Amino acid sequence: MEIKVNFLDNLRLEAKFDDFTVIADQPIRYKGDGSAPGPFDYFLASSALCAAYFVKLYCQTRGIPTENIRLSQNNIVDPENRYNQIFKIQVELPADISDKDRQGILRSIDRCTVKKVVQTGPQFVIEEVDNLDADAQALLIPTDAETRTYIAGKDLPLEQTIANMSAILAGLGMKIEIASWRNIVPNVWSLHVRDAQSPLCFTNGKGATKESALASALGEFIERLNCNFFYNDQFWGEEIAQAPFVHYPNERWFKPGRRDALPKEILDAYCLEIYNPDGELRGSHLYDTNSGNVERGICSLPFVRRSDGETVYFPSNLIENLFLSNGMSAGNTLAEAQVQCLSEIFERAVKREILEGEIALPDVPPDVLAKYPGIVAGIQGLEEQGFPVLVKDASLGGEYPVMCVTLMNPRTGGVFASFGAHPSFEVALERSLTELLQGRSFEGLNDLPQPTFESQAVMEPNNFVEHFIDSNGVVSWRFFSARADHEFVEWDFSGQGDDSNAEEAATLFGILEAMGKEVYIAEYSDLGAPACRILVPGYSEVYPVEDLIWDNTNKALLFRADILNLHRLDDDELQALIERLEDSELDDYTDIKTLIGIEFDDNTVWGQLTILELKLLVHLALKQFEEAKELVETFLQFNDNTVERGLFYQALNAVLEVQLDDEMVLADYETNFRRLFGNARMDAAIGSVDGSVRFHGLTPTSMQLEGLDRHLRLIDSYKKLHAARARAAG
Repeated sequence: MEIKVNFLDNLRLEAKFDDFTVIADQPIRYKGDGSAPGPFDYFLASSALCAAYFVKLYCQTRGIPTENIRLSQNNIVDPENRYNQIFKIQVELPADISDKDRQGILRSIDRCTVKKVVQTGPQFVIEEVDNLDADAQALLIPTDAETRTYIAGKDLPLEQTIANMSAILAGLGMKIEIASWRNIVPNVWSLHVRDAQSPLCFTNGKGATKESALASALGEFIERLNCNFFYNDQFWGEEIAQAPFVHYPNERWFKPGRRDALPKEILDAYCLEIYNPDGELRGSHLYDTNSGNVERGICSLPFVRRSDGETVYFPSNLIENLFLSNGMSAGNTLAEAQVQCLSEIFERAVKREILEGEIALPDVPPDVLAKYPGIVAGIQGLEEQGFPVLVKDASLGGEYPVMCVTLMNPRTGGVFASFGAHPSFEVALERSLTELLQGRSFEGLNDLPQPTFESQAVMEPNNFVEHFIDSNGVVSWRFFSARADHEFVEWDFSGQGDDSNAEEAATLFGILEAMGKEVYIAEYSDLGAPACRILVPGYSEVYPVEDLIWDNTNKALLFRADILNLHRLDDDELQALIERLEDSELDDYTDIKTLIGIEFDDNTVWGQLTILELKLLVHLALKQFEEAKELVETFLQFNDNTVERGLFYQALNAVLEVQLDDEMVLADYETNFRRLFGNARMDAAIGSVDGSVRFHGLTPTSMQLEGLDRHLRLIDSYKKLHAARARAAG
């Protein structure tokens, strides 16, 4: 995590990281102002808070209340060496907690991350740089340049792959840091990496070794940069919207035809049959969400149709709405990237077929599993922790290169079906296992959903989306039947020799061709690594095609400008905004940041704002108190916001109650209202009713996004890619 420090007045300091700001000072006796804790005080508090976090986590996963648990920490200083200290952490537990949980809580404290880092002894590197923002030296673990580790599927050694990808990211001006590692069972590693300057840009890697997991994370990072996935659904700002190109230099913009008809230049007959079967899709459905530049037309990206080499233009909006990250990859070579893309497409599509069809898969025989001792060791590690594991052949009779590892949690009754795909049986199986534990702790396995016999719940489109995002969707009990719907096949689609990836790509393309599927490919190399995106219409989509009409992300264009300019709207414009929100029939609990594609800081009112609360505040501004009162009551009953925001609306509800009652006068109640809610809260509540306060808690902004630091950091990250593409285009 990158922490930037600013020097304030006297000895005060300001540290900024993620969406947080921390102020440090010194006591008056040390010439400070005593306005905030000192840096060392924060350090002491961090270990106590970290210990308490692990206690809370332990208790939450087991339903143990924490109201009567108390924890304290004291640091005992050696009088002869003040840097030699003992941190004594004490915890007071209620009498009704079992001996087993008492020991469990103590062990959980021992897992405190701050404690472990201090015990290990971090290394400090102190250096001068010309420019903090421009210094893009990768913040990754060094690799041994002399070692050469080859794994299946990679055309270069892991060490060289890591070095090459790190150099590409550094060349783009991105500081990549490792935020976390996990290795809770043998031969299963995962990690979380992110851009230190824009933490919203992150990926997770997995593998059988630390190095393979790091290569996986870096490869995924570069693939998502190439395909703009980090910036999906987001507004890229007016500067990018008016630039010579928005997404890629080879994009084209096409105007809708008469009566909003689809431009003739986009898609082809095969795709139109899939995406516009009933003729309901209109040109306005495909305006680009990221730029919002409607006047320019429909931003469309070129893909090559593999069957004949022709170029077909896909609207960027269509890709963003339906495919998410499915079918994108980067590699050491284009063939390596294509194999990864196609493997991923088969993994998701076959997984969907199995889950929605409630297909029972055959077990992998023990003698076959025994050929892969590293994988067996990881499975045994889970079994020893009390998690039964099923290893299944998901190839549907040898048709597809897909495997499945399913974990059961007897403590909660939850299950987790993890799938992996690759032309190699072993690699597909390894990916299934590493995917199972990617970014997860043993405690995290307590949140798994329970299986069901309700077929409708399994076939619900959103269930597949949940499986796509983190494999955390619902699974049918029929999936666990001992009577398999297919015979086990020890399949092998792998290639041979130096061109194995090229052979494997051809094999996987051949499977799709035999299925009658058209394949469309975009290749990217302008960032310095071979990358590609593969679309298989009617097969590799994540969201339903109907979303282009009924749940399109470009609905943001109806609201974005007005919401960002909220404080500047007159009463007629506010009334029009309310009416558009009502007519849209959007869920009142939709986040505004999701609706308009703006990454507000989570710790602000904007970051928590929903459509319901926005409508409430607009009704207040328009002095439509009855409508506002109704929404306040709904907010207080159902909304999960901060305590402070809830108290504000409690105060507002009381003021509105008096305002709407002809027999009550606010002056009769104000004194006790203020005693209960405090002066600041009551000033905001009364001001919201008399009109002196508008949109309480929402800081003014505009389409220039001033004050929205988190979103501006995201745009700055995208501008680095935009500049690199402009340079490459020459």
